[in-house]
Amino acid sequence: MYDQIRFPHLGLVFHVGRSIDIFGFSIAYYGIIIAFAMVLGMMICTRMAVKAGLDGDSFFNLGIVGIVLSVIGARLYFVIFSWDMYKDNLLDILNIRKGGLAIYGGILTAILVIAVYCKRKKTSAWLMGDIVSIGLILGQILGRWGNFFNREVFGGYTDGLFAMQLPLEAVRSSDVTEELLEHLVTVDGIQYIQVHPTFLYESLWNLVVLILMLILYKRKKFHGQVFLLYLGGYGLGRFWIEGIRTDQLLIPGTAIPVSQVIAAFMVVAAAVIYLILRQKNTERIR
Repeated sequence: MYDQIRFPHLGLVFHVGRSIDIFGFSIAYYGIIIAFAMVLGMMICTRMAVKAGLDGDSFFNLGIVGIVLSVIGARLYFVIFSWDMYKDNLLDILNIRKGGLAIYGGILTAILVIAVYCKRKKTSAWLMGDIVSIGLILGQILGRWGNFFNREVFGGYTDGLFAMQLPLEAVRSSDVTEELLEHLVTVDGIQYIQVHPTFLYESLWNLVVLILMLILYKRKKFHGQVFLLYLGGYGLGRFWIEGIRTDQLLIPGTAIPVSQVIAAFMVVAAAVIYLILRQKNTERIR
């Protein structure tokens, strides 16, 4: 019963495990999904890079390095803003099988890696950003389902159509608010919290953004348009979704979600840079 994830108003009940055993070794579905999302995103990006006239092998190598560094960046971001969880047991920092990757840490790291690579190779960072952002958001669409298997990244109480019920004993106590405890639901003797499935909201939002990015990619007027649509589009959705999550990473000493601040900054920055690039329009589309 503790493996159930329920959507009562949709009449759906899923029996969801957390891991699979292979030769006696437990592999978390979270890790499998994240790894698959990364590989798929990189394959698509490499194919697009070749079509854009870039060297496929160099791009693939960049993808490998970028993925490794982005995972490290995502983990460091999470650890920095969740330091109380790790300060007494530093070895837990290395254990990501239970989750603990903050996507904005990965995004910021990826942007830095691209900027350094393009400067050294004298390649257009904006063109690279257009390509990489498509693979990145595809990876995010799939990767969010890792949170589904981990019973994490959910919002506060709701009784709406997409309300999701999770066994109280299957989630981290730190993610459970007083409001959720006040609205516990008991089914067959099991207590459930009823929450917003924010992982689902974000996955669907990103799917819409991806569709718009693919349409724009074929019609863009200058390099950087698709990348900026990603930053602004994803940031807009994340700003809203972050506001209802119960596992927010806060700016130390405040009650302000750091990812919400970054999301707002990304939206504004994307709009400003877009206007600047549109006015200059110095790059020619190949």
